Amino acid sequence: MTNTSFTLLGLSAAPGARAAQVLDLKLANVATKLPLFVLNGAQAGPTVLVTAGIHGAEYVGIEAAMRLALGTDLQQLHGRLVIVPISSMTAFAKRAIYVAPPDNKNLNRCFPGEANGSFAEQLADWLFQNLIRKADFYIDLHGGDMNEALTPFSVVSISGDAVLDATSMRLAEAFGLPNIITSEVKGSTISAASRVGVPAVLTEVGGQGLWPEHEVMQMSAGLHGALAFTGSIHSSQPAKPTRVMPQMAWLRSDYDGLFYPRCAVGEAVQAGQVLGIVTDYLGNPVQTALAPIDGLVVFLVTTLAMNIGDPLLAVGGNG
Repeated sequence: MTNTSFTLLGLSAAPGARAAQVLDLKLANVATKLPLFVLNGAQAGPTVLVTAGIHGAEYVGIEAAMRLALGTDLQQLHGRLVIVPISSMTAFAKRAIYVAPPDNKNLNRCFPGEANGSFAEQLADWLFQNLIRKADFYIDLHGGDMNEALTPFSVVSISGDAVLDATSMRLAEAFGLPNIITSEVKGSTISAASRVGVPAVLTEVGGQGLWPEHEVMQMSAGLHGALAFTGSIHSSQPAKPTRVMPQMAWLRSDYDGLFYPRCAVGEAVQAGQVLGIVTDYLGNPVQTALAPIDGLVVFLVTTLAMNIGDPLLAVGGNG
C-alpha cells in the first residue's frame, strides 16, 4: 500500500522523500537548536521516533542516528521515521556529562516535562508533546557518558499494561542487545512514553567519549532489528538471545574525592562484594562501595575525579 505525504513541525515530505532542518527553539529564554529529520517511506506503515543525544556526550547513539537519517532507503521504508540525532544541543556543544546547561538538570529525569519549568524541563516537554506522544514506536539511543564504560543493554519501562509492556519487550528483544533491564527510571523518556501508550525502548552502547566503528555498527544493527519488528523495513537479521534483569541498582558517591574501582564493567558480582573505594583528597578511604545485589556491572565510572552524589556504577540483576 502506497504512503501519503507527511508534515511535522513545518517539515513536509512526500512519499519516498526526506526533509531535514535545524530548528531554532527558545525555551526558558534560552536559545537552542534541534536537528530534525523526517523520512517518509514510499510504502504505508507506522511512525517510528528515534532520538539520540538526550545526554550530549553519548556519541555512539548520535552517530548511529545520523547514519540512519542519511542512509535509509526511502523506497524500501514503510511508514515514517522521525529522527533527532542531537536532542540536547546545549549539552552536546559544551561536551557536558549528565546534565543540560544552563540549568544543569539531567534531561532524562525531567520527562514528560513542564511547559513553564526550567530549561531542561521545557525541553523535555517540547520533545514529549511534539514527538514522543505522536509516535507509534519510540527508540531512544544512549550509551555510557564521557566518564563511563558500560556493557550493552536495553531498558524497558514496565507500565502495568500487559499488551504495551509485551510490545516494548519484543521491541527490545528485536534490538538484540545482550541484556534487558525492566526497571522504571522515573522522569525518563521511555517512562513518559509508556504512560501515554507508546511502546518504547532505551538502548545503551558505548561510552567514554568514544564512537568506535564496531560499537556504532552494533547500535545500527540493533536499529535495523527493531525497525524490522515495527514493520518499517524488511530484515532477515535474527534476534539474539538476551538476559532479562528486573532491577538496576545504582551506587553513588557520598563524598568529593577520588574513585578507585575494584571491578570491571560486565563483571558478574555478588551482593556485599567490594566494588570500589572512594578516598578524600588526602588519600584516606571514606566510602566502600558494596554490591547491593547479585548481578552484572552494567556501567562504571572510569574517571578518577568524583563528586558527592555522582554515580559510581550500577548493577543489573534480579534483586
